[in-house]
Amino acid sequence: MINGFKEFVMRGNVIDLAVAVVIGAAFTAVVTAIVEGLFTPLIGAIFNADSLKTALLVGLPGGGNLAFGLVLSAIINFLLIAAVVYFVFVLPINRMKEAQERRRAALAPAGAATAAPLTELDLLAEIRDLLATEAPKAP
Repeated sequence: MINGFKEFVMRGNVIDLAVAVVIGAAFTAVVTAIVEGLFTPLIGAIFNADSLKTALLVGLPGGGNLAFGLVLSAIINFLLIAAVVYFVFVLPINRMKEAQERRRAALAPAGAATAAPLTELDLLAEIRDLLATEAPKAP
């Protein structure tokens, strides 16, 4: 039972889902606070503006503005979230998977040929072939 649970948790799609939830829920507030508290004032000072919302404004004929500073803020926010998720989740999980593969390889008997695991594409092709052989022939 424990091994089954461990395999379930170590599947890629479960990890990807967990990372997506973390990105959306936990780190958004932290990264937004970092961007608004540290980067926005620095960039605003460089461009002599109160915040990124008022920095790098380009007026349009007929009214309105292009807010390049606001876009820059969103890009910084995204890059910070991506960096945190990569270094906190993706990198450690990849290292754990590599260590697990090394342990499995060390436990495998020497000289034993191991068959490559089936991929989803292999399984789908096998199902297609089975369905084709069992399908009734059209008159």
